[in-house]
Amino acid sequence: MAQAAENRKRGKTRASGPATEHLVRAYHDMLLIRRFEERAGQLYGMGLIGGFCHLYIGQEAVVVGVQMALKEGDQVITSYRDHGHMLATGMAARGVMAELTGRSGGYSHGKGGSMHMFSREKNFFGGHGIVGAQVSLGAGLAFANAYRGNDNVSVTYFGEGASNQGQVYESFNLAALLKLPVVFVIENNRYGMGTSVERSSASKNLSLNGAPWGIPGRQVDGMNVVAVHEAAVEAVAHCRAGNGPFLLEMQTYRYRGHSMSDPAKYRTREEVQKMRAEHDPIDHLRAQLVEAGVEEAKLKTIEDEVKAVIQEAAEFAQASPEPDPSELWTDVLAEA
Repeated sequence: MAQAAENRKRGKTRASGPATEHLVRAYHDMLLIRRFEERAGQLYGMGLIGGFCHLYIGQEAVVVGVQMALKEGDQVITSYRDHGHMLATGMAARGVMAELTGRSGGYSHGKGGSMHMFSREKNFFGGHGIVGAQVSLGAGLAFANAYRGNDNVSVTYFGEGASNQGQVYESFNLAALLKLPVVFVIENNRYGMGTSVERSSASKNLSLNGAPWGIPGRQVDGMNVVAVHEAAVEAVAHCRAGNGPFLLEMQTYRYRGHSMSDPAKYRTREEVQKMRAEHDPIDHLRAQLVEAGVEEAKLKTIEDEVKAVIQEAAEFAQASPEPDPSELWTDVLAEA
């Protein structure tokens, strides 16, 4: 995540696409998310993570590619499939894992769990369990930026299943009316819970859903981090220039079920295997880096580093104590 953080501090992006060293960092970040989610799945199976747990496996290129286009001060808000977004914004793997396991060392002191983590330091505003609710909040963040006169952009993620919620279109209207600096990102992973997008959406090109309000949109290969980055650069620049909102439909795919309790019987095993074999975002980027001359030894070092981070995060989470019962009374009321 260090390269993304450096880009945010500089407020710079590369319109011609990220350089090889940036893609090496993207490989690290995507692999970190993948290995984190795999370990989270294991801990869930061991009974160490309770409640809902929605994994981001397969969609890593989306958040990493977008994050590379942001600068310090830009905000991110998303729904409940949020662990990847947390890691991409620079939140520590150990703190996220501790929160998943309901421990006091977690970002919400063990009280929020998978769907309710925040970090003001990293400008990550959640993690929201109610479908589509974060979209109006993301527009609110953009309204605050416009009101304060800064050049920050709010990146608001939601899924194709949430794209037909009424509050989404209300947010589109307000954002377009007031020219708010918000990038709406639809992570179209093809299945909202157990229903295919073909069966749930009359709109067959979700990037056009903002057209009635004059919101420009792009359909993007969300399994290709370079394509994601280039589209994000365009969208962020549009917003930062004061031109109002922009809509990106990231065509991606989740390998696991909607949540850990979903056996995903609504699709065939062959479909998932075909996506893994032909479109995996991490394998694709790794091959691209090797072709660009990056040595296998360097990539192996990255893989070892990521493995060590994930192991430390799991150990920290399991060693961290559960919250004291007195925590039930904290973070309830904000005194102004």
